[in-house]
Amino acid sequence: MNETVAIAIDGPSGAGKSSLARRCAAAFGFLYVDTGAIYRTVGLAAYRLGINRKSEAAVAAILPELDISMGYNEAGEQRMFLAGEDVSAAIRTPEISLCASDVSAHPAVRAFLLEMQRKLAQEHNVIMDGRDIGTVVLPEAELKIFLTASPEARAQRRLRELEAKGTPVSFEEVLRDIEYRDRQDSQRAAAPLRAAEDAVRVDTSDIGFEESFQVLCSLIRKRLGLEPAGEKV
Repeated sequence: MNETVAIAIDGPSGAGKSSLARRCAAAFGFLYVDTGAIYRTVGLAAYRLGINRKSEAAVAAILPELDISMGYNEAGEQRMFLAGEDVSAAIRTPEISLCASDVSAHPAVRAFLLEMQRKLAQEHNVIMDGRDIGTVVLPEAELKIFLTASPEARAQRRLRELEAKGTPVSFEEVLRDIEYRDRQDSQRAAAPLRAAEDAVRVDTSDIGFEESFQVLCSLIRKRLGLEPAGEKV
């Protein structure tokens, strides 16, 4: 019997998966795993090497040499390292987001990272977010949530994030990037973005962060019988 508990949160880019999963993990004392950050790190490596990211052969050729690791700082925040360099900020640019979408479409990349993700769930109680956690990475997860929102709502949220970071970009550009990623993620041959059959769908288009957080906490309480171990909710 598995002694750890896994919660899978899937959904498209900008639906709030990372921020909500991180908050829920802190509240219930789970380890938060942002799998998108791992793919972003591969995308950053491909970008820096100047290879054709749409070529699976080209991307697969660099995988054996990649030194990718993950850690957590004192605040419990996930940090990504590439060859020992903390690239947690470098992987969050719009350009690297598109790189991540390109490389994540390749079966070789997904197979390369699959064991790393599953090992974390075997060793810890995890809340893991991504595109294929409930369908491929952790199909036996005790709770699966498919978090979504309209492209326009997601673009507005992403625009605010980028503006807060001092990155000037237009709404139209952000929306275009999100729609591109949606197509890439849902149409790829390897582990396309889709809700697991037993996933609970949560649409956050018309609700804010706090209300979305309360919805997820309620699901965790009802489905798993767990109470928050950290912050009061």
